[in-house]
Amino acid sequence: MTESPTHRPPALQERSRRSQQDILRAGYALLEEGGVDALTVAAVAERAGMAVGSVYRRFGDKEGLLLAIQHAFTENLEAEIRQRVSMERLRILRDPAVAVAEAVGAFTDAFQAHEALLRVFFLLGTRHEAVRTEGSQASVKGNRRFAEALAHVPVAHTDRAAALDFAYRLTYATIAHRITQGELMESDRPLPWHELRSHLQTAVVSYLLSPPQSP
Repeated sequence: MTESPTHRPPALQERSRRSQQDILRAGYALLEEGGVDALTVAAVAERAGMAVGSVYRRFGDKEGLLLAIQHAFTENLEAEIRQRVSMERLRILRDPAVAVAEAVGAFTDAFQAHEALLRVFFLLGTRHEAVRTEGSQASVKGNRRFAEALAHVPVAHTDRAAALDFAYRLTYATIAHRITQGELMESDRPLPWHELRSHLQTAVVSYLLSPPQSP
């Protein structure tokens, strides 16, 4: 009978954990380098330096491996965003405009840092329902994180929740478009990441803090 993970000796548990991390890192690298077509159980096993059977035993087929890689990546990205956009950190910033700009910049920086892997999952999600569902759930959590981090900011809109929701959607959609379509999709005028970040911060600050004009 196979031992359950909770009854394995600590050294064996640690070895198993490291092996799983090696597999996930190999999967990240293959997806970044060649997209989903480059991700095969054999390629991951070779990159991780272990037997193909070891990968199959942990994750099953390519589908199971892909979803496990996405889930682990999503959890890591969420943790990174929580660290970058914490209520405690943003509340230190007394100027509302600075706090909003910091939140927008933090999301932009986190997504830019993982641009290659996010591009794979964004594009795959248009035709793979499980990948889309995982990504959507993570995005909705990000929306809540954004609103919570700016809970102390006075928003110049009657419906505060709707305004923060739109501000997040604007931020998310702009970044996702850049990641999936690149810099020059809709214009031949260069707009590097640092400029996109700055303009997006200005737009969101203006939207949230400036009173809406009457129709």
